[in-house]
Amino acid sequence: MKEFLSQPWPWYVSGPLIGLMVPVLLFIGNKPFGISSSLKHVCAACIPNRADYFKYDWKKELWCVVFAIGIICGGFLAGTVFQNPNPVKITPDAVATLSAMGVKDFAGLHPSGLFNFQAIFTLKGFLLIVVGGFCVGFGTRYAEGCTSGHSIMGISNLQVPSMIATACFFAGGLLMTWFILPHILNL
Repeated sequence: MKEFLSQPWPWYVSGPLIGLMVPVLLFIGNKPFGISSSLKHVCAACIPNRADYFKYDWKKELWCVVFAIGIICGGFLAGTVFQNPNPVKITPDAVATLSAMGVKDFAGLHPSGLFNFQAIFTLKGFLLIVVGGFCVGFGTRYAEGCTSGHSIMGISNLQVPSMIATACFFAGGLLMTWFILPHILNL
């Protein structure tokens, strides 16, 4: 079982499982799928009555906080107990594309090489961790939701703002991948 869980799952298994979350959540209690609101609920629970923004009954959304805790626990289990012992595989096409963009250090592309405490004190790490984290947080708040909320839940409900937000997510991802990230990786 451990070997099965430590291997990457194909898209045709994981994709439908994620997609089935939408009707399950709607059927169970008309709950939207998304994770960014969890931080708001945690803040409302920890800092009650200090700001008008946090004055609401956060206990009605407790399931969302439990969901976020489950994601954290699942990430910890996946990174420790079910860790894949094999090195990250980069396809020859990806190597050629990255080489054409000027990326030289492919060993440093592993997440532990990019995202660790020591990396924060380098320009590359600061840009990826601190500036990137700020941009994700700002964008999530500005778009009034995250990629899972808009792209999975919002589009399935045919919400025009979610379609616009998802198009912007993809445009930002393409801009970052092709024009900004290669320069950061070569720092």
